[in-house]
Amino acid sequence: MYTREMLKEQLREMGLKPTDAVMVHSSMKAVGEVEGRADTVLDALMEYFEDGLLMLPTHTWATVNASHPVFDPETEPSCVGLLTNLFMKRPGVLRSLHPTHSIGIYGKNAAEYIRGEEHAAAPCPPGGAWDRLRHIGAKILLIGVTHINNTFIHVLDEAFDVPGRLVNHPITLSVKMPDGSLYPRTYYPHEGHVSMQFDKLRKAYEELGAAKDVRFGDAKCILCDAKGIFEVTSKVYQHDKECFTSLDAIPEAWWRE
Repeated sequence: MYTREMLKEQLREMGLKPTDAVMVHSSMKAVGEVEGRADTVLDALMEYFEDGLLMLPTHTWATVNASHPVFDPETEPSCVGLLTNLFMKRPGVLRSLHPTHSIGIYGKNAAEYIRGEEHAAAPCPPGGAWDRLRHIGAKILLIGVTHINNTFIHVLDEAFDVPGRLVNHPITLSVKMPDGSLYPRTYYPHEGHVSMQFDKLRKAYEELGAAKDVRFGDAKCILCDAKGIFEVTSKVYQHDKECFTSLDAIPEAWWRE
């Protein structure tokens, strides 16, 4: 059974520093037996990165849509797991105002990092909170999940304007603001589920040093460098920016040349 201190030691062994900015995607089930269960996992993460910036996705794309067009950050549950729902309710944790791809965030300059997310017109636009991960040297820790769950890769789709990634006809979504008012947005959701293809570049990310295998509890994990993930994917996109869906396998020469 893992304790809080054991989990913090594993973070140290990964090479993560307490001052790092880290986005965590997670499967609590994969972590295994933990003394205190999910709360202990969050305690370990929040204590370890207290002098850094800890982020977890608190997405609502599964529920906020044309038939349920209002995102209330205080009440709308996250659709991406137990830890994300517990995290966003903890003292000191803020939640961004992005209508479908919000994040929970804790640490230094958290409010500034998520400022303006209510203006997003798409899931991961250039200059938004997801794109900023590469600009601040953030790490991405995939706990018990793979690149299929690595939301950051969607940043490339919007940066390269990949055809078919967003719907052609926008919908109107509204964000409930802190003062209680509703802020309407013309919004372009994702089209389809291209993320199911993201593992096609797992070998590329590992070979070029953008990702490495680590462990947290019992979970097999991947620790990524956001800037590295962007650079490797960009290199491949120079050949075919639709390669995730157009090819069964991506030629290794494309990232090795």
